[in-house]
Amino acid sequence: MEPLNALVSLSNFMLIPALAYGSQLALGALGITLIFSILRFAHFAHGDTMALGTAAVIGGTFFLQAQGITEPFGLPTALLAIPFGLLVMIAYLLTADKLVYKYFRKVKAKPLTLVMASLGVMFVTNGITRLFMGVGETRFEDGNRFLFTVREFRDFTGLAEGMALRSAQALTIITALVVMVALFWFLNRTRSGKSMRAYSDNEDLALLSGINPERVVMITWTITAILLVLAGTLYGLDKGFRPFNYFQLLLPMFAAAILGGLGSPIGAIVGAYVVAFAEMGITYAWRRVFTYLMPEGLEPTSMMQLLPVDYKFAVTFAILVIVLLFRPTGIFKGKVL
Repeated sequence: MEPLNALVSLSNFMLIPALAYGSQLALGALGITLIFSILRFAHFAHGDTMALGTAAVIGGTFFLQAQGITEPFGLPTALLAIPFGLLVMIAYLLTADKLVYKYFRKVKAKPLTLVMASLGVMFVTNGITRLFMGVGETRFEDGNRFLFTVREFRDFTGLAEGMALRSAQALTIITALVVMVALFWFLNRTRSGKSMRAYSDNEDLALLSGINPERVVMITWTITAILLVLAGTLYGLDKGFRPFNYFQLLLPMFAAAILGGLGSPIGAIVGAYVVAFAEMGITYAWRRVFTYLMPEGLEPTSMMQLLPVDYKFAVTFAILVIVLLFRPTGIFKGKVL
């Protein structure tokens, strides 16, 4: 029974949280890799636009709750507010493209110029989000918080160690899986998806084939908006909403996209889970797990934690530096940043 207790403890405190976190990063990293492969620049406003989209969902959630609409089927009310967040985010990104990015595409500006423009959009977006939401934490989850609790798990299994599964974690993993499958189907099976892939592979040849570049750009921003709102909402339901936290997500999302290979959707997904499990595994205190696995009298006395939790972004930064130095094309040989 001791190995089972070790596995349950590891799953409860590391594996399941890392899987949920990796799913959230994967949705964000997919948006980064789509923008880079099709629009050909690094979108540094990604984290703050995610925060703005999530803020719109929160506003819609509070409005629905004020109307007495809460906890549909025991699920978070925020799920009903996601369409409102999508409309706001799609409108915002298309407006930003029309007012900022379109001009630089028209004059064929260098990618670095577009990156600097995205930094400007980042600061403006951050200001808008803080204006409406403030800088403090906002909790907006409701509904059944747990699918099962630690006590219920212990009573059912008879194990000494317990495990709980939060609704937000389950929603994140299931939603991410559905969205990934839908995105790959769209890119590989639909005419619009094939146009995006052709435009990404060879812009000049795509234009000669009659592909409308503005339509490709519009679809790209629309898909990015969907990914941002879903990722941001799921992250907020799981960990709470604070604008600065979404800015901090920019580093692990970029690290995931670069590790997997910029321009490779499957690479962004793999990279996201590698980053998530690296962050959680290196900052996890392994003492509890090894206490179950080691013989009596040889249990560890230290926390067996390689780095404190505060250093998890240092882990991501180290991964990013190593990839850029030794394999800048990433695992799946994408484009170089």
